[in-house]
Amino acid sequence: MTASTTRRTTAARSRIAAVGAIAVAGALLLTGCGDQTDDSGSSGKDKDSGKTSSAPLFDKLPKKIQDAGVLKAGTNAEYAPMEFQEGGKIVGVDPDIAAALGEKLGVKVEFTSGSFDGLITSLNSGRYDIAMSSITDNKQRQEGLDDKGKKLGPGVDFVDYFVAGTAVYVQKGNPKGINSIEDLCGQPAAVQRGTTYEKALQDQSKKCTDAGKKAVKIQSFENDTEAQTRVKSGGAVAGVNDYPVAVDLVRKADNGKAFEIVGEQVDAGPFGIAVNKDNKELTAALEAAVNAIIEDGTYTKILEKWGAETGAVDKAVVNGGK
Repeated sequence: MTASTTRRTTAARSRIAAVGAIAVAGALLLTGCGDQTDDSGSSGKDKDSGKTSSAPLFDKLPKKIQDAGVLKAGTNAEYAPMEFQEGGKIVGVDPDIAAALGEKLGVKVEFTSGSFDGLITSLNSGRYDIAMSSITDNKQRQEGLDDKGKKLGPGVDFVDYFVAGTAVYVQKGNPKGINSIEDLCGQPAAVQRGTTYEKALQDQSKKCTDAGKKAVKIQSFENDTEAQTRVKSGGAVAGVNDYPVAVDLVRKADNGKAFEIVGEQVDAGPFGIAVNKDNKELTAALEAAVNAIIEDGTYTKILEKWGAETGAVDKAVVNGGK
């Protein structure tokens, strides 16, 4: 999910479009309303020495997480195929990648779903150890700035693991003749609040007015489902989303009869796992774990399972967003 704090960045510049034995050792179970636990990974406890594990990267984790045996992850489970709820579980690209990372690190990954625009705040308050929700890595989020450059908080570090861009989708048949984001001047467009693709619409709207055209009539919603509904009903001529999310939406909504993507994805940028800036040890452990699942092929299998191969990266990067 590209969001302004972006998934999703503030979209930022947004997001994109294993089989069986995907290193997902254990099922992802909801632990409460909106909570999900990924039982992948293993660790054992010795009352005298604390947690121990045979997992290859367990020793890289901060002792607090080793002792807990759990990595708490915040997400916004409304962005299929990246993260969404199905049959009482949070599933998708990100949960599968997290499960594989948990195996390498020797801990469980426990997901909690909440609003996208509150994920980084909750992370820095200590509610989560990480935020993993198609969050676009950009300088604004790294430095804790708002859209106008005002300091809002300490910012976060990102471990980048995927690349995606912003896509525009419309009703099937494209009744309003929208061919790109540039065609949205003076038109109503739907988007999830707090995402980087909302920022992409704001930037486009300014371009429209600078060119003497009407501003985009941006309709921002708490969740992406509401934005999709607005487009489907004709209340907005288009919706804007991460490319992989838009691809999945087009494929599945009304069995492929509801929407289509127009134009090319724009503003492609990295998705990152957000980590508190004071937790450098965890950042380094996650970077090593992402590289480990890339090297052993698990990462590729996960992306193939969800049809998200276009977002693959060759290696993890810390704070690679601009």
